[in-house]
Amino acid sequence: MAEIIKGTSNRVLEVDLNSKKTTIYRVSKEERKQYLGAKGLGLKLIYDRIIPKCDPYGEDNIIAIMPGVFMGTGAPCSGRFNTITKSPLTGLFTTSSCGGAFGMGLKTAGWDGLIIKGRADKHSILRVNKKGVFFENAESVWGLDTESAQTHLCKDKDEAALVIGPAGENGVRYANIASGNRLFGRGGMGAVMGSKNLKGIVVSGGDYKIVPVKEKKFREISKRSRKYINRNEMSSVFLKHYETGANVNLNNPPGIFPVKKFKTGSHDNACKLSGEKIKEVSDKKFFTCKPCSILCSCKENFKEKKLHIPEFETISLSESNLGISDSGKIEKLDHICLKMGIDTISAGGTIAWMIKAAEKGIYKSDLKFGSFKEIEDLLYNIAYCRGKGAEASLGSMALSEKYGGKEYTVHVNGLETAACDSRGDYGQGLNRCACHMPAYFVAMEVFPGLLKPDSTRAKPEFVKFFEDLTCGINALQTCQFTMYSYTFEPFLSKYIPDFILKFFMMNFPLLAISLIDFSLYSRFFSA
Repeated sequence: MAEIIKGTSNRVLEVDLNSKKTTIYRVSKEERKQYLGAKGLGLKLIYDRIIPKCDPYGEDNIIAIMPGVFMGTGAPCSGRFNTITKSPLTGLFTTSSCGGAFGMGLKTAGWDGLIIKGRADKHSILRVNKKGVFFENAESVWGLDTESAQTHLCKDKDEAALVIGPAGENGVRYANIASGNRLFGRGGMGAVMGSKNLKGIVVSGGDYKIVPVKEKKFREISKRSRKYINRNEMSSVFLKHYETGANVNLNNPPGIFPVKKFKTGSHDNACKLSGEKIKEVSDKKFFTCKPCSILCSCKENFKEKKLHIPEFETISLSESNLGISDSGKIEKLDHICLKMGIDTISAGGTIAWMIKAAEKGIYKSDLKFGSFKEIEDLLYNIAYCRGKGAEASLGSMALSEKYGGKEYTVHVNGLETAACDSRGDYGQGLNRCACHMPAYFVAMEVFPGLLKPDSTRAKPEFVKFFEDLTCGINALQTCQFTMYSYTFEPFLSKYIPDFILKFFMMNFPLLAISLIDFSLYSRFFSA
């Protein structure tokens, strides 16, 4: 029978790959209060340990893998965890949220986090259980894609893995890490893992049951949160029925859907890529993070194989931005990126630069917008750093610095921008980085239209607020899609007429912010 952990274990496992020694770090009450968990606590723990000017590929770089305080409790949409490291693409800290099974395994093995430093002297696998860490030789799986590696490594139903693909092994600056079909996507975390000669980490969980400290209060809050999720239009209709592909038809009319290297913000064929169209023509089944109440992800039958229906960012940046409007081809490219361990956003942005630069005569390439076969081949070459793929593996900023054409790159500090053209959405342009996660301003400006997309009024105040709120959500950690229901369904937001809400938000932003009820998050944490 599983042992009980009330709240958090406050035990973080630290692994030194050089010495193969492990230590246990005890999270203090003050640290838990100040930094919560997941992204917040992980950033703090890395900040305390890392050499600021270390080489992202060097042994001094550190990776922190951090489940949140909600993990394992059964709270709605709480099956997510966070990884933090120094990015080889930007040279800055990068963080990413993932929904695979590894986080639940780590938490139910009794660990509130895993910190990895140093570099193994040979290709290695880490196996983690309630007793600690065990090292294995990885030669038999080195070179395998992410799907094959996980199949090979996870022999028991209670095991879950984090693995890199060939892109991570070969140091692609935007390589990612896979947990099932979920990915730590941005900034090159897979390359950092590969530089440490670490092919994968396998955890055996289920030894502990996580229960809230205040169980009755927790159940009451969970009931209310599910009620909000099930009656909110975005979470119960758009995301549940059309997945994140619902954003295609929402972003295309206002002109913020990137097309052909952000040349335009809309195109006539966008509806072919939308979640609504995919639902109409596909035979699909839910395939989501656990536990989930929103159900925003699906698989569908594709030539006798079930493939993950691409997320919106993949649809818009790795596909429509490259001039491809065939959903079957999109799924195939997405699947290649999954197996190879490549971030679809940075890959799409980099390939789009190569095409644009070739059109302008500053870069020699036969690539063209819409050339599916050439793009398919290039993705494999990126993963193995072969031919043009070796240059493409460095990212669009590095290419533009070498060949010119910086005006054709769309990035922040080297990180290719997510799928929103901020020329039609000023709030999104104030985001602190190129990622779509810090403060997804489209959700406030474009979808409900509570703020004017092409105005600067009230934007600084609301950008700051939503940056803070999303950092808190990712420190707890729960899914950011809960924001729609947790902030729009409480009384004031739901029943005050939109024109009154819009007036106060545009003219009295600090007052409007003070009236936003996001207390479900803090009440969950308290329980």
